[in-house]
Amino acid sequence: MTTDVPVSPAHVAALATPPPPRWARWAAHAVPLVALPSSLWRLAMAAGVPVGYSEEVLRTDYDLPGIGYLILPMISLLQEAVALLTLGLVSQWGLVVPRWVPVIGGRPVNTWAAVVPAALGALAMTAITVSQYLVWDTVEQSNLSGGHRTFMGWMYAPLLLWGPLLAAVTVSYALRRRRRP
Repeated sequence: MTTDVPVSPAHVAALATPPPPRWARWAAHAVPLVALPSSLWRLAMAAGVPVGYSEEVLRTDYDLPGIGYLILPMISLLQEAVALLTLGLVSQWGLVVPRWVPVIGGRPVNTWAAVVPAALGALAMTAITVSQYLVWDTVEQSNLSGGHRTFMGWMYAPLLLWGPLLAAVTVSYALRRRRRP
């Protein structure tokens, strides 16, 4: 017994969406990779790898030892999960909700339901990362030694690409959903 979702004009349109260009696929796959170094740096800090912070800074700012052992890995997992959502803009599950999803599985994804959050996410990531880099030098320079400060900067620098990459993939998705093959 199958429970097929009826084929609607919206479903046909979603399935008729042209494939993403190669550059958009590359950009979408790059987003989780640009998020990875900062996640790894955070995980290293939670694992006790010396990252250049004093014991006092680790205790007061990051609650290590303490709840920071849970919070830092959770932030890293959440960051990577959100970054992986970019792949939906170049994948089949960005056109039709996978069948295993309760209630809405098998239905076409509303274009705006994908484009608006992705566009807002691109704007937010750009604003957050640029503002962090503008204030980072003054905030972090007193907490980290030179070599560690430079290393942390290199681990977080790829995040500056997340917003622009997501914006480009979002525009590509929106344009593809408007076109028909």
